[in-house]
Amino acid sequence: MSININQEFPKEMKSGAFKRQKSIFRNLISKNNRFKPEPNRYHFYLSYACPWAHRVMITIGLKGLENIFSYSFVDPIRDNKGWRFDKKNNYIDTLNGFDYLSEAYMMMDPNYNLRITVPVMWDKFSNEIVNNESSDIIEMINSQFEDFSTKKVNLNPSRLNAKAKDLNEYIYNNINNGVYKCGFATEQSIYESNVNNLFKSLEKIEQYLKTSKFLLGDAVTLSDVRLFVTLIRFDVVYYSHFKTDKKHIYEFCELWRYVKELYSFEEIQKTVNFKEIKSHYFQTHDKINPNKIIPSGPNILELLNK
Repeated sequence: MSININQEFPKEMKSGAFKRQKSIFRNLISKNNRFKPEPNRYHFYLSYACPWAHRVMITIGLKGLENIFSYSFVDPIRDNKGWRFDKKNNYIDTLNGFDYLSEAYMMMDPNYNLRITVPVMWDKFSNEIVNNESSDIIEMINSQFEDFSTKKVNLNPSRLNAKAKDLNEYIYNNINNGVYKCGFATEQSIYESNVNNLFKSLEKIEQYLKTSKFLLGDAVTLSDVRLFVTLIRFDVVYYSHFKTDKKHIYEFCELWRYVKELYSFEEIQKTVNFKEIKSHYFQTHDKINPNKIIPSGPNILELLNK
């Protein structure tokens, strides 16, 4: 069973405009905190379909930290209980044996009544959720696990902090969340306002990339990770499913060059699963796609490899 978006986002949809729920588990990892950066201590609950979880997967790969964490992946198709594990299809919680990710949240608070989201960073030592905010998690992966990283790259240089902060906020509000504001709008005027703002924002980044290989120069940063997860889903899902159909990303000269450049990184390419991305969106949101038909195209892989 899939779910109605108004059931999935009961508090976010009250006004007819989508407002994303804030994460509430925000513990930080550092050598001076209770949660310390240690190998084989943390487990991630992830989904190949989810852009927020995708941020974490890419950051781990770019830092060469795959072997110090363990992982469980949820089924891309949510039912009325949320993200689930399905042994028949090889989506197994290898750590706690949960049937639903909601069980992890209920362990933390039996009265938890907010949405169940990925990613989740879990402490195997204390058996609890450390953090479920992707922005926090990717920052910690970049900065706190350097002793174990096999790729000595800083994805958030301090000299770029001020610029990155402003850029990240712009990307989140107008593009990452912007596509959802379009797709989950329940009034025509709200949709039109959001879709116009989304494409205005994409055009702004398009112009920005005319003078820069990546968002903050010649090296990949966390800002690129944040933007990429939305752009790589845009043409295969958001364009039709969320009605962001003024223009494909592959029709933007610089944005498409940028997406192809990032996709060429092996560490990034192996985290992109178009089958799961399409299954999740088209077979989960009943109100947007009641018959759960998955479109046959576009063939983005062919375009990416040209």
